[in-house]
Amino acid sequence: MTVASRLSKWSFYLIFFPAVLGIVGWQGWSWWSWAKAPVQLPGSNLEEATIQVQIPLGTSIEQIGRDLEAIGVIRSASAWNLWARWLRLRARMAPETRGEFQAGTYALSQAESLSEIASKIWAGEVVQLSYTIPEGWSLKQMAEYFEARGFFSAEAFLAATRQIPDDDFVWLPPNLPHLEGFLYPDTYQLADGVLTPELVIRQMLYQFEQVALPVYEQRQGQTNLSLLEWVTLGSIVEKESVVAEERGLIAGVFTQRLQRGMRLEADPTVEYGLGIRQTQEQPLTLRQVQTPSEYNTYLNAGLPPTPIASPGVASLEATLNPAATDYLFFMARYDGTHIFSRTLEEHNRAIAQVERELSNRQPQAGNELTTE
Repeated sequence: MTVASRLSKWSFYLIFFPAVLGIVGWQGWSWWSWAKAPVQLPGSNLEEATIQVQIPLGTSIEQIGRDLEAIGVIRSASAWNLWARWLRLRARMAPETRGEFQAGTYALSQAESLSEIASKIWAGEVVQLSYTIPEGWSLKQMAEYFEARGFFSAEAFLAATRQIPDDDFVWLPPNLPHLEGFLYPDTYQLADGVLTPELVIRQMLYQFEQVALPVYEQRQGQTNLSLLEWVTLGSIVEKESVVAEERGLIAGVFTQRLQRGMRLEADPTVEYGLGIRQTQEQPLTLRQVQTPSEYNTYLNAGLPPTPIASPGVASLEATLNPAATDYLFFMARYDGTHIFSRTLEEHNRAIAQVERELSNRQPQAGNELTTE
């Protein structure tokens, strides 16, 4: 090979390799900029927008990337995969950084870079979840709440409530079609960041066992109500009692009616059976009240087959210790309070009084007031 040939060959290497390195460097910088750049979703504020992302146990790295890209938290699942491989390689090379991507629920900001998001999931910086179920909520309302919070679907929750865990909670009444009434309303915390319908149900059943069940067991010899009847009556009292001071009196009215063989005629039972909710603007119609349902206490004597909501301990206690009263009727004023009556004649006057109080609103055809 001549000197000229050797010089030509080295010239080629001197030109080719810097060019390749330049291209690789440019590609790396482009990827780094792409990974670092925050994602601006339409109409979002990068300083405020956060998304709760749940990563189930056993989710692959690739699936995590696809999920994050799908909801717009990162721009590129491919970039995520490359960065994840780098974290794993670094963990093998440096013992102090060893770890793995961890399951859980994460609060991810759209202003965070890909590397920041990956580091958070690698370190297991899960959020402490909490959820609050108010007294008087039905299973349907709970299901809608959990779905709206993004924890799991309403359908999944309702399906789980039909699986009765009576092996673990042996005190549950036999042959329950669902767990309505037995999921105790409260605020719950979850430390590990993974929320499932089954976990929620077990937490709430355990709280019922700790808070409500002892109330019944302490008075079991002093009441003729079975556990199912107690919770069912308590759920009706809960739905009717807006003002706490009236709770014992409302329980007393229902107790009197049951003892006398009178129908309860409780609006919330009709609403539950029809899957509706009346308001001041749209009270129950006579047609709805006359619609047959196993929950319709205007048509059926006694208690409905199951609770209609989750009662709190105050309503449950009231059913065991109702106020001594000779009231047999009450009429809602639509401000949370009621007018209580001893006779049907008094009750009819109360109805007329409420109609006068509401006369400033335009009545809707067919929406006659109903009463207890």
